[in-house]
Amino acid sequence: MNIIIVGRRHGESRTYRLGSSAKNVIMGILFALPFAMGAAGYWLAERLTDEGVLDLNAARAWERDLDEQRQELQEIRKQTDQELEALTVRLAEMQGKLLRLDALGERLVDVADLQSDEFDFSIEPAMGGPATSLGQAYQAPEIGQVLDELAERIDSREQQLEVLDDLMAANKFSNDIFVAGSPITKGWMSSRYGQRTDPFNGSLAWHAGVDFAGKLGGDIVAVASGVVTWADDRYGYGNMVEVNHGNGYKTRYAHCKELKVAVGDVVRKGDIVALMGSTGRSTGPHVHFEVYKNGRTVDPAAYIHRKPR
Repeated sequence: MNIIIVGRRHGESRTYRLGSSAKNVIMGILFALPFAMGAAGYWLAERLTDEGVLDLNAARAWERDLDEQRQELQEIRKQTDQELEALTVRLAEMQGKLLRLDALGERLVDVADLQSDEFDFSIEPAMGGPATSLGQAYQAPEIGQVLDELAERIDSREQQLEVLDDLMAANKFSNDIFVAGSPITKGWMSSRYGQRTDPFNGSLAWHAGVDFAGKLGGDIVAVASGVVTWADDRYGYGNMVEVNHGNGYKTRYAHCKELKVAVGDVVRKGDIVALMGSTGRSTGPHVHFEVYKNGRTVDPAAYIHRKPR
């Protein structure tokens, strides 16, 4: 085997002749070198793995975990954004509801003519109690806490409105059943309560009510709320309506042309119960109006201009 070595200068070269034994050694080295390098790489990888420096499977697992965590983080961020948007909408709705409640409360206080300092919807609800120290530093409230506090404020406003509504309902009911006012919308008083000359025979007679003359077919209205206990013809009264107002009071409306209610009907103050006529013992279109208190007639004139309590 010949080995030729070419020099860099002037193309000089040298030739070396190797014997068979040297040739065998060199060929063996060339064939063994790749195996030696592979073995060395395997040994180095084993050493690095044993020392915790290199673990390809672990690295791949870490990469997969990181990808999963990135995806999970994106999902969490997306869900958080959605929840925050929903909470923001809820907060806006609750604030709008609170503003409407405050405005309604202030309006009801004005209409009901109540003490403004008792139901003041422009200030925070009064609260108090002894101070206690929890030893905790102040932290900014989370949106959930803000919503809870706002919900409590709305509940407080609703409770105030319920109390106010109850007071107004009781006040209105008291005013409705309070016997006061005139039984006609147009007309004039033609005969008073008490002793008078009977229009048919000229003798003295007791007149248990007052008469209001007016136009035939004119409206006759209830002077207070109550329940109709009579709505028919009655001797001497002609067509008559009787209304029981409770608390020992009842009223009668007689000589009607037409009745607008029936027995058992609930009428409100100011409702039309009949039309003015001249039925029964009557000399012309009018309404005979009586007021009973605890079963006895009283002068209706005392109730016509009566003011609510």
